[in-house]
Amino acid sequence: MSKETNSHQRAAAEQKISEMVQQSKILETYLNDILTREAALTRLIGEAQLATEGLQSLSSDASVDSMVPLGVGVYVRSTIEPVKNLLVNIGAGIAIEKSRNQTINYIESKIKEFEIGIGQLNRQKEQITIRLTQIQNEINMIIQNASK
Repeated sequence: MSKETNSHQRAAAEQKISEMVQQSKILETYLNDILTREAALTRLIGEAQLATEGLQSLSSDASVDSMVPLGVGVYVRSTIEPVKNLLVNIGAGIAIEKSRNQTINYIESKIKEFEIGIGQLNRQKEQITIRLTQIQNEINMIIQNASK
């Protein structure tokens, strides 16, 4: 009878470990997704900061010679007239005209949104990491108990 009980306990332990390993894999996939989203938000913050710096460097009363990127490393020389208003894409293919200061404020508000998003992702990463550690500890305990 003891062999049969031991066999059932071992099968139950193996089943529990298998479930925990599967849960761990799902959490790791989710963690990788969070890391990808965090990297995207970080890139957006950098892009927004560059846009703000670019807007601040443009003159509101004199033309500025510049190089405008067309894509894939191709640029065209251009003269930017004094900047009074800009078109700002607000989503769904809709752009509205804003003053330079309104545009800078808009970009800074987007940066704050991105930073909040990164903060939320960091909290999720912490929770997932804690859960992964718990799962690993539980697996280790099951293995130790099964080997006794």
